Amino acid sequence: MVNNIATVGRSGVHDFILIRASAIILALYTFLVLGFFLITPEVTFDVWQGFIACLPVKIFTVLALFSLVIHAWIGVWQVLSDYVKPAFLRGSLQFFFAVTLLTYLVAGLLIVWGV
Repeated sequence: MVNNIATVGRSGVHDFILIRASAIILALYTFLVLGFFLITPEVTFDVWQGFIACLPVKIFTVLALFSLVIHAWIGVWQVLSDYVKPAFLRGSLQFFFAVTLLTYLVAGLLIVWGV
C-alpha cells in the first residue's frame, strides 16, 4: 500500500467520509445563516453582530470554517493529483493552496473570535 502524506484522511475511505461530513456541516451552516436572514425582518449591523457574537454561533462558525478548509483541501488534492502530472508543479501548487487555506483559516479564526 502506498501512503500519501498529502491526503487529509490518509486513505480514500477516510477522505470520502471527511468530504461528506464537511459537506453536511457546511449545508447546516448555510441553513442557519439563511434562516437568520429569513426570520430577521431588518438586518442591521448591530443585529448581525449580536447573532455572530452568540457563543453557539461562534462555535458553529469555527466548525464550518474547519469543514470548509478540509473540504477544499481534499478537493484541491484530488484535482491536482488527477490533472497535474509533473511532480514539481503539483507539489508547488499543493504548497500554494495549503498556505492559502491556512491563511484563510487563521484569518477566519481571528475574525470570529474578534467579534
